[in-house]
Amino acid sequence: MARACRQWMRILMDSFRGKTVLLTGGASGIGAATARRFANAEAKVWISDVDVDRAQALAAEIVSSGGAAKALRCDIGVEDDVRSAVETVMSADGRLDAMHNNAALLSADTLEHDKDICTIPTEIWDSVMSVTLRGTMLGCRYAVNAMRRNDGGAIVNTSSMLGVAVDNSLPAYSVAKAGINMLTQWVAAKYGREGIRCNAVAPSIIRTPLLERAMPIELVKMHEDCTLTPGLGTPDDIADIVYFLASDASRYLTGQVLRADGGTTITVPMYAQARPLFD
Repeated sequence: MARACRQWMRILMDSFRGKTVLLTGGASGIGAATARRFANAEAKVWISDVDVDRAQALAAEIVSSGGAAKALRCDIGVEDDVRSAVETVMSADGRLDAMHNNAALLSADTLEHDKDICTIPTEIWDSVMSVTLRGTMLGCRYAVNAMRRNDGGAIVNTSSMLGVAVDNSLPAYSVAKAGINMLTQWVAAKYGREGIRCNAVAPSIIRTPLLERAMPIELVKMHEDCTLTPGLGTPDDIADIVYFLASDASRYLTGQVLRADGGTTITVPMYAQARPLFD
């Protein structure tokens, strides 16, 4: 048993040595933590984000620590950006071993208006679908085309607990994330025999700068009270799960939506009591 455990750990640790990974939304929060996680595993990390300055700063930090990282500007709402990002990686490294589709539309204006289907401006709804859902599809599309050239790879999409368990706000965001769950399963079913795995991680509320900036403290406290683990998750917690799902240690996992939520969504509905916080 101990020998098997050591072998599994070696597979996990060595999965990305010298391999190439591309992340969208990689400049901050979960994306940045995941970029560092892959870099620590000696992967060649490509960090894409609409905030290219922050992506470049993170890449420089990783390089200064002995890792391999480069930055790209990529708006997943623009198909040419996604195509160009993958083509740049393939041109430089000749392969794409893992793709983390992490980016989503989370601007302050979007979150402010995404409260109720009766009041959300239609253009805001359409923007969330075209960036968060369509952008993830584009990431899968171009990753699949690239991975076919190196006999397979792993795609990990970032979903959300709101894509698997409803609350009473963020309807556009929730529907987009639910769509990502089905997209994940579809990609897994379609391309699995070509050696391409596709899974999703569905985090709960994670302690990121966005959380501190955009969420009422009362809601954060309520969520923490409903989490079955001692506290809220961190970006590093999610990064470890993304790395596992992309690694050879999970080679028999595909089409799964892993709820990385501290047990929140297995308990009774928690947000019904929070309606005044959203009004």
